Amino acid sequence: MSVYAVTYTYDDRTDLRMQTRPEHRAFLTGLFDKGVVLAAGAWADDGQPGGLLAVRAESPEDVAAALDDDPYRRVGVLVRRDIRQWDQLLGPWSG
Repeated sequence: MSVYAVTYTYDDRTDLRMQTRPEHRAFLTGLFDKGVVLAAGAWADDGQPGGLLAVRAESPEDVAAALDDDPYRRVGVLVRRDIRQWDQLLGPWSG
């Protein structure tokens, strides 16, 4: 299996995002508990709201399928999701 870096970009509806956040976090925690999501978190700076996930999967299509039910996607605050295979040189998920 490969590791993929997934970037999320959110729209500016902060109220809706905060309202949906507990469900979004529970969804990601479920995938973490299954070993699919390796790490996840929001950007900490004042740039465009979004986040980064490290995901283990067989293919980019499997990553997309695993994340398609994210509540942020369902309510529409997720406006962009980029999935890129990451060949980690050093770190806990390197081959």
